[in-house]
Amino acid sequence: MLNKAMADTDDFQPPLWREPGGKPVSCLEKIKVLNQNLAEIRQLCADALEDAILMGCDPEQVRNILRALVAELEQPLIEKKSNEKKS
Repeated sequence: MLNKAMADTDDFQPPLWREPGGKPVSCLEKIKVLNQNLAEIRQLCADALEDAILMGCDPEQVRNILRALVAELEQPLIEKKSNEKKS
């Protein structure tokens, strides 16, 4: 969920990326890629929200749709590994 700090690009601080067990990700290249991905996603969402508002849509509805979109994402690598073990 985007909070007020995330809405202002200047105040944005990327998260401390963690492995599934809770241990921080230590590879700097992985952290760099994750942060770049997050920045691109944030910009795309901001652009989509702005477009929707300019076209007269309810901003809260757009935010709810974006949240639902993320909530529906699958974890393809985990599911693929699980299916391989069953074979």
